[in-house]
Amino acid sequence: MRRDGGGWSLATRIMAGVLVVVLGCLALLSVLVAGFTRYEVTERLDNSLQEVAERLEFVIAAHAVHPAGGTVALLPEVGPRTLAYQIATPDGQLLLRSQNAPVEAFVPVLRGGFYDRPRFRVYVVKASDGGHYILVGEPTFHRREAVRRATLISILPMIVFLPAVWLLVRWVVRRALRPLTSLQAEIRARGSGNLAPIPALDLPEELSAIHMAVNMLLDRLKKALSTERAFAANAAHELRNPIGALLAQTQMLREQLHEPEAPGRVAAMIGQIRRLGRMTEKLLQLSRASSGAAMGDDRFDLIAVLQILAEEFADMPPAFPVVTVDCDGMEALFARGDIDAAGILFRNLIENAAHHGTQDAVIAVTLSRGGVVDIVNDCAPLPAAILPGLTEPFVRGGSAADGSGLGLAIAASIAGQMGARLEIASPVPGRERGFRARVVLAECEMVPSLVPPRPLGGMVVTGRPS
Repeated sequence: MRRDGGGWSLATRIMAGVLVVVLGCLALLSVLVAGFTRYEVTERLDNSLQEVAERLEFVIAAHAVHPAGGTVALLPEVGPRTLAYQIATPDGQLLLRSQNAPVEAFVPVLRGGFYDRPRFRVYVVKASDGGHYILVGEPTFHRREAVRRATLISILPMIVFLPAVWLLVRWVVRRALRPLTSLQAEIRARGSGNLAPIPALDLPEELSAIHMAVNMLLDRLKKALSTERAFAANAAHELRNPIGALLAQTQMLREQLHEPEAPGRVAAMIGQIRRLGRMTEKLLQLSRASSGAAMGDDRFDLIAVLQILAEEFADMPPAFPVVTVDCDGMEALFARGDIDAAGILFRNLIENAAHHGTQDAVIAVTLSRGGVVDIVNDCAPLPAAILPGLTEPFVRGGSAADGSGLGLAIAASIAGQMGARLEIASPVPGRERGFRARVVLAECEMVPSLVPPRPLGGMVVTGRPS
């Protein structure tokens, strides 16, 4: 069972390691048991041959009284597993044999001891009278069968027990790792808008230190983000008012000056103040984006955000390009994140298209049902070498238009925090000119519309009721 990232889970690794060790030990134990069983069975069967040879001593006595050379002794109920025996003279001549014994001596040279023949395991012993040899043979297949059965009886319980071993190891490992799983779930739930400390858990001593360290880290991160957000909000409020007041006073001063060169100087001052205001606003937006302002988990309607932007762009000076929005017949497109941060994201993309696009060209904003938003404007194609760096702060595409070089950097930072992806291309795919900024949402929910589109300010919003 693999997790995201390609690695095996800790529980799987422990279970695999334990099972490999257990199975290896059982396999070694099985080999040892099989060897010991084979030795014991062989020894017991050899003892049986010796006992049979001792009991045949009375046949020697009877033969000495009633010699009958070459006699075949008929044994009752002879089967393939029945022991065979022979009584021979020291020169190898058979005096008596069982009907299942060969007509020749089991071994060519008669000496006491055990012999392995192709069909028999033979025991040879010299009779007590000194003039005869007793040969007792056990069928080889019967001995192999006995060894095999004894080995299976010894090993089979181990093999049958393997599934039980696996289940027990799995249960023990999972039970032991249950606190770690709980800690993992709590840590995974943190992030974006949830930086609450992890509650007390029944953790072993080794994990308690991790629990405390994570809570300390979350506390420090929460304080740092709160400080960043408070700074961005306060700085925006404190800087916007003085700049606005300075701009108003300068405009009033322009009306009161009557020297020929005064209006031009005042106009230059007004332009610089406005540029300072835009730069300050962009820096504060960048600070807000960098502080994680977009790392929310709210559900909002993206088309509603575009409607608010439409109303604002409709009040822009006449020189601002016309912006059209095609919602692909959707009533609503719900996304996850912070609604204010989403507004900043698309405002910067549209303003970037307006400032660096061809004058009087329409800016087309297109939403698709797959959660893709395209902002396209007309302009000369940009060199491919500079495209990757356009999302870095203060990097511009070589345009002579007035700008801060922060719009795409702010948009990329917010898109990343929302789990979306910002892609830029120039020229527009399928064309020879233009610039396209594409935002691919990570998660969205579409609501179709049955109402025809209507124009709204400088934008044409599809899917909105009239």
